[in-house]
Amino acid sequence: MPDIKLKSFTIKGYKTIKAIENFEPQPINILIGPNGAGKSNFISFFKFLSWMLNSDGKLQEHVAYLGGANDILHDGVDITKSIDAEISIETKTGLNEYKFSLMFAKPDNLVFKEEKYRFIKNEFIGEAKWSSCGVGHQEAKLPQIETATPTTILNLLRKLIVYQFHNTSDTAAMRLKWSQADGRWLKQNGDNLGSFLYRLQNEEKAYYTRIVKYIRLVLPFFDDFDLYPEFGQILLRWKEKGTSKVFNAGQASDGMLRTIALISLLAQNPKDLPAVLFLDEPELGLHPSAIDAVAGLIKAASSHCQVFVATQSISLVNNFELEDLVVIDRKGRSSEYQRPDSESLQAYLEEFSTGQIWEKNIIGGRP
Repeated sequence: MPDIKLKSFTIKGYKTIKAIENFEPQPINILIGPNGAGKSNFISFFKFLSWMLNSDGKLQEHVAYLGGANDILHDGVDITKSIDAEISIETKTGLNEYKFSLMFAKPDNLVFKEEKYRFIKNEFIGEAKWSSCGVGHQEAKLPQIETATPTTILNLLRKLIVYQFHNTSDTAAMRLKWSQADGRWLKQNGDNLGSFLYRLQNEEKAYYTRIVKYIRLVLPFFDDFDLYPEFGQILLRWKEKGTSKVFNAGQASDGMLRTIALISLLAQNPKDLPAVLFLDEPELGLHPSAIDAVAGLIKAASSHCQVFVATQSISLVNNFELEDLVVIDRKGRSSEYQRPDSESLQAYLEEFSTGQIWEKNIIGGRP
């Protein structure tokens, strides 16, 4: 089991999320529901958190990018005055907790009404005291505090990472050259895919070979990558079976690029996976056989980290158990989240697959 676990979290007032209280994630969490139900908002909160905890102070920049505070607050500032969250991360030594409240400030910003942290040792009995980072600031103070507890909590929160490989346009970075030196970690949008694979090819051959093996399973024409530096930069290139021609990322289909990126992420050295991995609609543009391969890798990854996947794909859902699902529906103006009860649905499980149970609207999550 992973050494780091997202134990629970509460989110209030963020986009369609009026309130998720004390949500306790499983090793695998497959988010299903109709368009607009709030799956992507669930995932995007953790991207919001990542921007908020950037050492360079990126909260206000991200708020502006999202359209301003009024667009982020649930149903706008007339209805919701603040975004409130509490996150609890469990390690071998205890619970690391962080909570904050961001309130509306004119003209269209968010400022901290509250920002606190605490560590609760396993053997501690009683109510642990919260430490305050202050109030009224525009950027998170947690990254600025250099003592042990807040630094540890910050590093743990930064291990909650959202990946999305949707941008495969002609000018997408993964189609272009990237610095050879910037290949240690695969970036959240796959920008440095070629450099990342080049590093694996030279430093972690076993995992590079594993990635190539999985790619060949879903892209039978694929032979191997042809990666080499040019003036300190790497362009994603590969060879195909039956020809000596070398292809580059500019020639790849969108689905092929996304397949390579997803497999590279999930089949890498498990110690380099984040503590909690978020994927938003990984099935986009993938062939059904590729979806099954990705699902298998998600299951394997869940032995080393927690995984959240927002999906519209019945094919993907068919690869998982009912207890892995989180059903999201819009009830009135807010998103509601629930886990299906496997015991009460046992009769259906004997006759239908997980995806069919969802498709037939037995568990909700349909328009």
